[in-house]
Amino acid sequence: MEAAPLLTPSIAPSSPFSTLSRRRYEIIASIAVAAIIVHLLMRFGPWSGAKAAQWPLLMILVGGGGILVLELVFKLLKGEFGSDLLAGLSILTSILLGEYLAGALVVLMLSGGNSLEAYAVARASSALHALARRMPSIAHRRNNSTVADTPISSIVIGDTLVVFPHETCPVDGVVIEGRGVMDESYLTGEPFRMSKVAGATVLSGSINGETALVIRASKIAADSRYAKIMEVMAASEQRRPRMRRLGDKLGAIYTPLALAIASIAWAAAGDPQRFLAVLVIATPCPLLIAIPVAIIASISLSARRGIIVKNPVVLEQLPECRTMIFDKTGTLTYGEPHLSKLTCLNGFKENEVLALVASLERYSKHPLAKAILEAAEKGGVEVLEASQISEKPGEGLTGVVAGKSIQVTSRKNIGNELANGFQNEPSVPGALECVSLIDGKPACAFRFRDEPRSDGVPFVAHLSRKHGINRVMIISGDRESEVKFLADRVGIREAVGGKSPEEKVQIVREETARAKTVYIGDGINDAPALASATVGLAFGQNSDITTEAAGAVIMDSSLTKVDEFMHISRRMRTIALQSAIGGMALSGGGMLLAAAGYLPPVAGAIAQEIIDLFAVLNALRVLLPPKHLIDF
Repeated sequence: MEAAPLLTPSIAPSSPFSTLSRRRYEIIASIAVAAIIVHLLMRFGPWSGAKAAQWPLLMILVGGGGILVLELVFKLLKGEFGSDLLAGLSILTSILLGEYLAGALVVLMLSGGNSLEAYAVARASSALHALARRMPSIAHRRNNSTVADTPISSIVIGDTLVVFPHETCPVDGVVIEGRGVMDESYLTGEPFRMSKVAGATVLSGSINGETALVIRASKIAADSRYAKIMEVMAASEQRRPRMRRLGDKLGAIYTPLALAIASIAWAAAGDPQRFLAVLVIATPCPLLIAIPVAIIASISLSARRGIIVKNPVVLEQLPECRTMIFDKTGTLTYGEPHLSKLTCLNGFKENEVLALVASLERYSKHPLAKAILEAAEKGGVEVLEASQISEKPGEGLTGVVAGKSIQVTSRKNIGNELANGFQNEPSVPGALECVSLIDGKPACAFRFRDEPRSDGVPFVAHLSRKHGINRVMIISGDRESEVKFLADRVGIREAVGGKSPEEKVQIVREETARAKTVYIGDGINDAPALASATVGLAFGQNSDITTEAAGAVIMDSSLTKVDEFMHISRRMRTIALQSAIGGMALSGGGMLLAAAGYLPPVAGAIAQEIIDLFAVLNALRVLLPPKHLIDF
């Protein structure tokens, strides 16, 4: 189903030269190789001709080299000073001085390096497009006894709509007929399917359960919850700062130094060939090739470990992050409620109460019914036949089991007199709870919690010591008390709850302004925050929007895998720096030889290729992981 037009983002390319496709880089590199081979055959073969042999080189310099230079010019106009500037100057200088072979070799090095970089980045669809695709384009509007499809852009406040089973709710509204459940976890962060009866609110973007619901629209599509998340997501992408790449940082130092040496050599010798010779050997291919190779190797290693890298920049940025921010549900917890405590009163026994209540709950669609049934199965209690079952909206579940009258509800529904029967078991803020009455007597209080992951405590504890993470936070849409409870359990001191996606983004932006941040989340409500952080890591594949907004996806939702990825990225950065700085050091020696007149342009280009080979071989060490990738 196509996305609604009013929710479809508009994304236009900034320039035809802003980012050449990987395919074009590959074509330029392939033609450069062919041109060099044809040149060598024409020059040294039996049909040699010096002048004619220059034509293949001139063609690749004007065609392929011209495209690459235009791209560099466009980057310079945008203020992007990259490590490939020297390569562009080398191409222009080689044409002016007639050193076509040296220039063609530079075209080969530049296009080959950029092709590797484009391969590393890989193509991924926009998170905004993924958000738009998830929304329906039509709603089912009811008018008297007829139901007709209509574009959601034409829905007005007060319209009566039917949401069929398993459909996405098109707008915010209120249930007026029907009862069932909706999965709002993608939007709210709550780990449970929410019961929906007459009078209950529904959110656009939530997934309906197995029964149809009739709702009255309370907002138009453009003002509904899902549309607001899209607006925040769009703003996050527009405001996301451009990360300065590792190669560009090194190039900012290396390029002026190379230009200075080349200019001094030209001035001292009075020979422009010296200028070209220095530029050719100075072409920063260890930056243009070795770093992308290290990134590609790390992407491959990560994939083998169940981690999909969507944006290679995260591999460079993750080791520099000093703040880690977690969503709660599904990241630090498992995302499912479990019966955590069962307290019996008035002489009732746990197994007896659990058997009676579970016998009734198997007929309920309440979000906590599954947790009670799982506890009964785990405890090995017998589930009995039930009769006279009733589940009136807002009143809880009643029925008869083994001749006993059973009621499962909340404290507020049983009146003060009966509620006083539970006074020795006070309500715990933030915990989910229900109580049961057997033959009208207080029998048991059930407590439920979304349990923290077993590896949460050691993972959080080792972040500062092993990874230099100075600050750890939880930001969640869940209740404040529940978030604080979890934070205490896993050893996190800073935790805030009840936050909307907009508020999450604001907090993440403020923290990112202080220090580079990692945000870990798993729901649609996390997507804007993932896009706003320095590094966004998505858990699992609960939402295609979340995985598109994140820089990397941890497929099996494990904090152990997060630690592995942190080690992979740190090792990649170390080896990439070794390759780049080592290669630049060797190129520096070559620049001095070229400045002194001992290394002509073509020989310099060949020497640079040898340096590249050593740099690339070192970068490939990333593929050989150490024995241990976790340290907690």
